Amino acid sequence: MRYSDASNATTNDRLHYLEIAELAARIRARQTSPVAATRAQLDRIATLDGALHSYALVMADAATAQAEAAEAEIAAGHYRGPLHGVPIAVKDLCQTAGFATATGMAVHKHHIPTEDATVVRRLKEAGAVLLGKLQLTEGAYSDHHPSVVPPVNPWNAAHWPGMSSSGSGVATAAGLCHGALGSDTGGSIRFPCAANGLTGIKPSWGRVSRHGVFELAASLDHVGPMARSAVDAGMLLGVIAGADANDPTAALDAVPDYVAAASQGARGLRIGLDPAWNGDGVDAETQAMLRQSLDAFRTLGAHIVELQLPDMAQAVADWFPLSATEAAVAHEATYPSRKDAYGPVLASVIEAGLAVRGTDLQKIALRRMALRGRVAALFGRVDLLLAPVHPFGSPTVAAMQALGEEPALVSALLRYTCPFDMTGHPTLTLPGGANATGMPLAFQLVAAHMDEATLVHAGAAFQGITRWHRRHPLD
Repeated sequence: MRYSDASNATTNDRLHYLEIAELAARIRARQTSPVAATRAQLDRIATLDGALHSYALVMADAATAQAEAAEAEIAAGHYRGPLHGVPIAVKDLCQTAGFATATGMAVHKHHIPTEDATVVRRLKEAGAVLLGKLQLTEGAYSDHHPSVVPPVNPWNAAHWPGMSSSGSGVATAAGLCHGALGSDTGGSIRFPCAANGLTGIKPSWGRVSRHGVFELAASLDHVGPMARSAVDAGMLLGVIAGADANDPTAALDAVPDYVAAASQGARGLRIGLDPAWNGDGVDAETQAMLRQSLDAFRTLGAHIVELQLPDMAQAVADWFPLSATEAAVAHEATYPSRKDAYGPVLASVIEAGLAVRGTDLQKIALRRMALRGRVAALFGRVDLLLAPVHPFGSPTVAAMQALGEEPALVSALLRYTCPFDMTGHPTLTLPGGANATGMPLAFQLVAAHMDEATLVHAGAAFQGITRWHRRHPLD
């Protein structure tokens, strides 16, 4: 069976904005070919990314060869699954054999790994086409190296594109890949998903192998998917998750069928929220979006349960010295020996980490264990927690630059994200509305440890009756 005329699909129905599930169905039915889908993405990258700066490296020749191989395999009846022939991209801290992995750093600009990260290898084994490497902040912390041009929010260049996985967010939102991998240490899957109108999963810590993924803070780092729907995010997670002999911290738990879970709906789900935590200091547009999202879940048959969360402010305060200390460990091979190649923000973080006392770290470790237990206990009463991603709507780049001068505002930004990096619980970010200027607004759901399946089916149910995830920039 031959492929139908994919060029018409490319021009007539915006192939670049198809969700993975939709594109996969077309590829399997031979209505669209992997080569046509890949060429459409590469052409769009060439046209738009000069202004958006989402890619650190475009791997055009390798991607074309992978697409041709996928097309031949599918034509021969060897279909690997829903990622087969689908063009995706990965954050440039995931090692790619034979291609530079710079991690946003001048010190690693010419580093060419000899093996793929486990998540990259698993994507390739699933037949995905790897378009390239997506830009990130220096070492995946909060600011770009002075030599790097930051990614630009495709909805509005004046607005923040998110934290370190901003390249992943910008590329996926702008139709420069059909899905991407990001990482989240303090909020860097959730922030760019919220900023760019995407759906993303920060998995449970240990659900996804970190082998071959450059560390920022090892016990806080989570690698996960960023996509256009909960179903797509589940597809990606199902491929990259699971035990890994190369990473003894990767969980041995069986990986559920997240796509099958997506059809379960939300009826009977118990969704918890802390009204004080969700409301104090949160702007009016974000609060209105949260109310509307809760109304949608009520319509779906979910039960809303009010509860009180443990002291999250202490978790935010503890996150800073813990992440700084772990960053100092991650960079000890090149810092301070190559200090001159570091940007000022990452260098200052490492210096702060080197100054943390062991006794203070132990106190943090004890408080962290207690917090993890208290959050885990909440899931005896509820199936999910619902919270903002941050307490204000779509911030501007200028406003975010000013944050660095006000520590209290930085803590406010991290108020809803880094606590769940501290506990390791999985989260799902969902587009839930738009502000007065049309910029995306989002919220997050949090589940029990290793229960990403409930996140996927709750997110899929929500997206079944809303259209926020179907909005696109650059239309």
